[in-house]
Amino acid sequence: MPLSEQEQRLLEEMERSLYQNDSDFVARVTRRQGRASYTSITLGVLGALVGIAIVVLALVFKQPLLGLPGFVVMLAGVLYALRPGMRVPGSGAKAPRAGKPSSSRTSRPSSGGSFMDRMNERWDKRNDPGQQ
Repeated sequence: MPLSEQEQRLLEEMERSLYQNDSDFVARVTRRQGRASYTSITLGVLGALVGIAIVVLALVFKQPLLGLPGFVVMLAGVLYALRPGMRVPGSGAKAPRAGKPSSSRTSRPSSGGSFMDRMNERWDKRNDPGQQ
């Protein structure tokens, strides 16, 4: 179900506020985003398959000590396939600059406070129409 225009504006305002108020968190999260390479996925899946084969062979030949390294190989393959890829320099979305004024900010009263305080005020105003 698509978002309404009001919900989209609210989401964009929340995103801008996040970029402006908690830039350290945004930097940490976007730094980890990267595109997984097909090579690492392929090698990881192959490693997991080799690990499964070793575990099956350990069961067939009744060698439980061989099953443990097989499990480790399988786990390493899965982790290698799921690891985040390296981020390509210059790609990805950049955070909006904090000093840039936006049209939705000019309509907001400059009462200061945190983002959550402003959201709570808006919620209270929405639920109590006589307060305005």
